[in-house]
Amino acid sequence: MIKATKPSETRVGWARLWLPVPAWAGVIFYASTSAFSAANTGRLIIPMLHWLFPGAPAAALAEMHFLVRKSGHFTEYFVFGWLLLRALRAGRRDIRLRWALAAIAIGACYATFDEWHQSFVPGRGGLELSDILIDTAACGVAQAVAAMFNRRRLLDAKRDAADTRREAASA
Repeated sequence: MIKATKPSETRVGWARLWLPVPAWAGVIFYASTSAFSAANTGRLIIPMLHWLFPGAPAAALAEMHFLVRKSGHFTEYFVFGWLLLRALRAGRRDIRLRWALAAIAIGACYATFDEWHQSFVPGRGGLELSDILIDTAACGVAQAVAAMFNRRRLLDAKRDAADTRREAASA
C-alpha cells in the first residue's frame, strides 16, 4: 500500500484544498444578484459615507459608492485567486509560474461568466469589460502577493538553517 505524503493525495486533502474554491465562487455568484445592485448597496453605503463625510456633496458620495463597489470586486477576486493558487499548489510549498497563470486564467474565465450572469439580472449591468479587468487584475495581484510571502518564507527558512549551523559549529 502506498502512503499518501501530500494533502492532495487523499480525498479529504483534495476536498480541503478545492472545496473553498467553488464555495467562494458561490459567494461571488450571490454578490452578482440584484441584492447587491448599485441601488440596493447604495441604501446602506451612501448613508454610511454621508455619516463619515457629512459635508460631501451627493456627487462625491456617489463616486465614493462606486469606488467601494469596485473595491468589493477586487477583494472578491483577490480571495478567489488566492484560493485557486492554494488548490493548484496541492499542498506543495513552492509556487510555480504555471500555477499562478492558471489561477489568473481561471479567475478571468469566472469573471467573464460572472459578468454574463449579471446581464440577466434585473438592476445589474452585464459584460462590463472594466469589471472583468478589475477581477482579473485582482487574481494577478493575489498571485504576486502569494509569491512574495512564499519568497519571504523561503528566505526565513534559509536564514534559520544558517543560524542553526552556526550554533552547532560554535557548540
